[in-house]
Amino acid sequence: MTTSMAGMSVVDAIYSRRSVRSYTPQRIDESTIRTLLAAAVQAPTAVHEEPWVFVVVQDSATLKRISDHAKPLFIEEAHRAHIDSGGHALDHFVSPDFNIFYDAGTLVVICGRPMGPFVVADCWLAAENLMLAAEALGLGTCVIGSAVPALNAGEIRAELGIPQELSVIAPIIVGMPRVQTPATTRREPEVIAWK
Repeated sequence: MTTSMAGMSVVDAIYSRRSVRSYTPQRIDESTIRTLLAAAVQAPTAVHEEPWVFVVVQDSATLKRISDHAKPLFIEEAHRAHIDSGGHALDHFVSPDFNIFYDAGTLVVICGRPMGPFVVADCWLAAENLMLAAEALGLGTCVIGSAVPALNAGEIRAELGIPQELSVIAPIIVGMPRVQTPATTRREPEVIAWK
């Protein structure tokens, strides 16, 4: 796997990046993961706090345990928030075979230190850098928001060594896409003022 990103412009990476939900079993090597993390920490950061820290999970048994723990927690939260009222979007979360990580072999969890009001924004900027760098390397990514409650739960935090003072902000799966994900349409930018 190449670590050269020179062949794709940032604009190309922005327009070609997709949320990938089907991965090959090919494992991402440590060098490539370190390249992605190095790109992540180049993100803008309020008053140069750099509040992000990372957890990398590649053990398949651990990924399955997190997925199994996350599914009922996410369903519970979705019901409380009235997500999927009347639809079937949550149906796959009750299936024992459903893997919230879509069989990706790598999960990168971006956590934030409690350093100020911009920690969440800073961590999401790092997440976007990581995803665009992955796209430039021919890798797929997807933010797995449904994993956040489980990753912030005591049992999983302890297993992954995430200290209590950190907040899990952005869980991102990374891997080799099994198929090409088609583009989705976007609305034109809605400008409500231009003076």
